[in-house]
Parts: sequence; C-alpha cells; structure tokens
Amino acid sequence: MRVLVVEDERNLADAIVRGLRRKGMAVDVAYDGSAGHEMAFVTRYDVVVLDRDLPGIHGDQICADLVTSGALTRVLMLTASGTVADRVEGLQLGADDYLPKPFAFDELVARVQALGRRATPAAPPVLSVADLVVDPARRVATRRGAVVDLTRKEFGVLEELLKARGAVVSSEELLERVWDANTDPFTTTVRVTVMTLRKKLGDPPLIETVVGAGYRVPDPYLPGQVNS
Repeated sequence: MRVLVVEDERNLADAIVRGLRRKGMAVDVAYDGSAGHEMAFVTRYDVVVLDRDLPGIHGDQICADLVTSGALTRVLMLTASGTVADRVEGLQLGADDYLPKPFAFDELVARVQALGRRATPAAPPVLSVADLVVDPARRVATRRGAVVDLTRKEFGVLEELLKARGAVVSSEELLERVWDANTDPFTTTVRVTVMTLRKKLGDPPLIETVVGAGYRVPDPYLPGQVNS
C-alpha cells in the first residue's frame, strides 16, 4: 500500500511515517500543503493522511481537489479540533474518514488499512496460487504449509504479483506500489528483491520474468496462464 502523510508538525509526521513503514507500507511525507498537493497529484497513492490546517495550501483545498480529480485515493483527515461540527465539515469536503488529535496510533493504522482496501479493486482476503498462500492481513506467506520468512519488501512484491492474477507487473509499477519516493528509479532493487524472493519460495519456480515487460506469477487456474 502506498501512503502519503501531509503534516506540518514534523515530529508527529515522522512518527506516523515510521509507524506505517513498520506495518509494511510504502510511505512518503510532505511538511506543508504546497508540497503535499504536488505529491498527491504526481504519484497515485492509496491513502493520503492529511492534516487539515496546513501552511501553503490548506488541507481542505487538497481534499477538494483530490475529490474533483476523480482519483481513487482515499483521504484520512487529521485535525486538532474534534468537535462534531468539524468532523461533519471535513466529511462534507469529501474526506473518507476523520481522526481528531491526539489519536491512538493503532487506530490510525486500522483506519489507513481499511481505506487502503477501498482504494483499489477488491482482492480476496487470502491470495493463493498453486501451493502458495499469502495472507496480507496477517502478513504471512506459506508454501506447502510451511511459513516463508520474507522481508517487508519481499512480501509487498509477492502480494502485488498475486493481486495481478497472472498479469505482468512492471518494475516501475512495483517500485511505485512497494517502495517510497526516496528510492532511486534506476536502482536494481526490484530485480534483487525478486531474485531473493524466488530463492525463498523454492522450487518449482513461481515467478516468471517477462523480458522487457516485468514479472508475473502465472495462475494455472486461469485460461492461458498455465506454465509451460
């Protein structure tokens, strides 16, 4: 899941970013409304965690512009004011959820995860192909019943490949969905991650390289997706 945090209180913003990354999310951060507005329209995020009272461009304007654009991005609005009137106003602006400060971090994570599920076409709660089973909610992958020990990035890549249901996923798409904006777009990190993921998954190999296009996990239960 790709998340943008737009929050001008740097300590709070950095704490949110660290916490969400520990949950396996790819997270970018902006410390003012102008930078946040630009980033929100350059990259397709699943969720924007958006402070309402921002310098530069106000959070209300960012939210309204996202809604007007028709983007699938979901907005979780944060504010120091937690009155009913403020929550209603935030939701009327088009925010998908509203969380007053101070908040419990576990609640923030749960709300971000719930919004992320709404930002993309619905996927099964458990992903599987052949003898591989991946549970995104528990972040557990098993093959032939044995747990496969994966890093956060390896798990993220595997999840994206399975969600594609046999379609090819490019390196660029994997970088966008699994890594954050600090990653060098010319890096070999995707190739290296796929290589180590293949080794951990074992034989027979599940991940195919489609030369010049990207990677896929063929689904033997779909027409035309049987391994040759």
